[in-house]
This record gives sequence, C-alpha cells and structure tokens, in this order.
Amino acid sequence: MQDDLVDRKGTQPEAPTRTAAEPVEGGLAGKTDPDRDIQHLIVVGHPSADSFCHSIAHAYATAVAECGQRSVTRDLYAIGFDPLLKAEERPDAAEFHLSPDVETELSFVRASRSITLVYPIWFGMPPAIIKGYVDRVLGAGLSIKAVHGNKPQEALSGKQFVLLTTSGASMPWLAERGLWYSLREAFDYYLEGTLGFASSEHEHFGSIVSPLSPAYAAECLTRAEERARMICSVLHNIAHREQMARLRR
Repeated sequence: MQDDLVDRKGTQPEAPTRTAAEPVEGGLAGKTDPDRDIQHLIVVGHPSADSFCHSIAHAYATAVAECGQRSVTRDLYAIGFDPLLKAEERPDAAEFHLSPDVETELSFVRASRSITLVYPIWFGMPPAIIKGYVDRVLGAGLSIKAVHGNKPQEALSGKQFVLLTTSGASMPWLAERGLWYSLREAFDYYLEGTLGFASSEHEHFGSIVSPLSPAYAAECLTRAEERARMICSVLHNIAHREQMARLRR
C-alpha cells in the first residue's frame, strides 16, 4: 500500500526565514514581534524525496514563513534516523542514557512550539520510522510510572501537535473499516494526552495515487497551507499573551 508517491515538477525554493537580528518597527517601547521567535518542527517520514509527503511538508513550511514564523524540517530517512529503541534508552534501564542522535533530535523538539509529523498511512498504520521517532525521541525517558501519574513529557508539555498524513485509500474507505477512528484514538489522542500536548490536529489527504491530478494536488497543498496558518495564529496569540504579561510586570 505504498502508493502515495507522486512526482513533483520543478524545484522547491527555500522558504524564507526571519532571524532574531531583524528589526521590528512600531509597538510599545521594548516590545518586539512575538512571531520571530516561534519555531515549528516538521518531521517527515517518507523514504522517497519526491513523494507527495515532501510536497506537503514544503507547503506547510512555506506558509509558516509567510506568517513570519520559523520552521525546521527533519527528514528522517535523509538523515538516516535509526528507529530502533536501544536497551539503555528505556527509562527503567540500569544504565539509562539517551544516544547522541536522540539528544540531537530533542534539541529541535525543545526549541519548537509546534511538532508536525508528515507521513503516509501504510497498512493502516504510520511507517516504522515514525513509530521509532515516537519511541526514541518524543517518548524519551518517559516511564510507565510517569504515564500512570499523568506526568507529561517536559519537552512537549503545552505544545501544538499536528499530523499531516497521506494514503492511497480514500477517507471514506478508511472510515468504513474503522481505520480512521483507530488511528485517531490509538495514536493521535493517546500521544496528545500521554505526552502532554495542548492539542492534536490531523489533516489527512486521501486518494494520493500516481498520476495525481494537478487540481487535486493543488487543493491538498492549499489545505496544508491553511492548516499551517491556523497553527501559526494559535501560536501567535499565545506568544502575544505571554509578551503582554511580561510587559505588565
């Protein structure tokens, strides 16, 4: 069911970013643009660099940049991410410690206010590399005791959780067989509650098969952009409230 591979035409320009050094005009004395320090982490889990998942990730990142916020994309296959959880990475291990590659990925997680996973649905489930990313990175060091005690993952607590997924099957087909409900309950909502995300938003793109009509491809990419703008708006409002609270001190 690995049938969401769709060729792209042309090259993708690098999405512009704003740096902390850029001046911001107007506003109260000492007030800066709250958007410039907001970072989105986009994690892609598809082995083909020309997949539609990559097109979706790019569209999402471009919309984030247009909103004046920043994004970092981690292409798990491109960086050679190892999805296999190591014995010493389990929180109950006698010699518990996180591997250097996990620490690297966690640095991006900690620096971001939104975590977006982009991946295909294969055989009714996320790819193994995405599950491995959850096991090793998002769930790093989180013990069953912490889960039972409703203790959130510190690096993720209060952050936005976004899932952008594709499938060769249509959404009605997934829904009729109970797969959509199962995915939302067993993956999205479970991770939202267990890891301490503020919310989980899932945008699914069904019937992604080659050849894909240009009109439908454009529609899907527009939906990805709209989802990005919605998340940017949420994060902007949160950052603005935080900024106003600091100014009142």
